Amino acid sequence: MKVGVLTGGGDCPGLNAVIRAITRKGIIRYGYVIHGIYEGWKGLVQDGLVKPLDLADTSGILPRGGTILRTSRTNPFKIENGAEKVTATMKKHGIEALIVIGGEDTLGVAAKFSAMGVKIVGVPKTIDNDIYGTDRTFGFDTAVTIATEAIDRIHTTAESHNRVMVVEVMGRHAGWIALESGLAGGADVILIPERPANLDEVCTLLRRRHERGKVFSIVVVAEGTQVRTQAHPEGEFITQDDSIDQFGHVRLGGIGTFVAKEIEKRLKFESRVVILGHIQRGGTPTAFDRVLGTRYGISAIDLVHKGQFGHFVALRGSSIVPVPLEEMVGKVRTVDDAFYEMAEVFFG
Repeated sequence: MKVGVLTGGGDCPGLNAVIRAITRKGIIRYGYVIHGIYEGWKGLVQDGLVKPLDLADTSGILPRGGTILRTSRTNPFKIENGAEKVTATMKKHGIEALIVIGGEDTLGVAAKFSAMGVKIVGVPKTIDNDIYGTDRTFGFDTAVTIATEAIDRIHTTAESHNRVMVVEVMGRHAGWIALESGLAGGADVILIPERPANLDEVCTLLRRRHERGKVFSIVVVAEGTQVRTQAHPEGEFITQDDSIDQFGHVRLGGIGTFVAKEIEKRLKFESRVVILGHIQRGGTPTAFDRVLGTRYGISAIDLVHKGQFGHFVALRGSSIVPVPLEEMVGKVRTVDDAFYEMAEVFFG
C-alpha cells in the first residue's frame, strides 16, 4: 500500500515525531511505501510536491521543531476544482490512503474528503490544545513551557522598573496557553477568549494589588480575547487588518498593546507589552510532545493497516483511541469554567 502524509496549518513542535513514527512503522512493520506531501493540502492541489519518504529522510528529526514536510494554510475547497485536483494527484501517485496531521481547519477538510470516500486518518495538531474530542494535542506542552519561561523572565524586569507587563500569547478560540502558562508563571490577571475582558475589572484587580504594596503586575492575555466596550458590550476582537484567510479567519494581533495602553491610561501605572508570537511555535519540542507525537504516529499508521478510516487518533485519559472525524467538525475544546475559577483565586 502507498500511504501519503501531510502536515497542514500552523507548524507545531512534535510534527517531526509523528512523521518519523508513521514512516518507520509503515515501512518496517507493514511494508508500506510512504509518500511525503509537501506544504499541506497545497501539495495535492499543486502536483510536484509529492515525494517518497524512506528511513534516511526521517533519521535524526525527532528533536527538530517545525515539519520536514513544510506546511501551508491551503483549503482545496476554496480553490477552483481544488477537490478534483487532490484526488487526481493521489491517483497519479498511487496513494491509496492519506494521513492528515493538522488542526481544526486541516482536519475539517479531511472530514469532507472522508465523506467523499477518500481513505483518511487524522492526527490532531495545534499548540492551542483546542481540538474537540482529544484531551491533549502535541505542541501544547512546548508552547506552555516556552511561555512560562518568558513570564518568569519578565517578572524580574517588571519588578525592577515598577511596571505592569502585559504578555500576549497565542490562542484564537481557546485560552489554554494563557491559562496554564499564566498559572504556572504566577500571573496576576489572565484574559482568555472564553470570557470577554472587562478592563474596568482588570484595573480594579491591579489597583487592589498595588494598594497592598506590590510594585509590579503581570497580565497574560490570549490573542483571541475580546474586549468589552460601550460600542461592543459583548466584546470585539482586536485585529491587525480585516483580511480573511481561506478558512474564514481574520488576522488577530494587538490585544496586548491595547490592554497595556488602557491600563496605563486608566491607572497611570507604567505599562509595557511583550508579544511572544511565533516563538511559542518554534524550537525543540519537549519530551512530552515528542512522546505524544510518536504515540499518535504509531496509532495513525495502525488505523490505516486496520482499514479504520474516517477517524482521527485522540488522547483520552492515558490511552490513544480512534474518534470519528465528524465528531470534531465545527467544535472547539474550550477552557472550562472550573479551571478558570481556580486561576482567579490568584488574581490581583
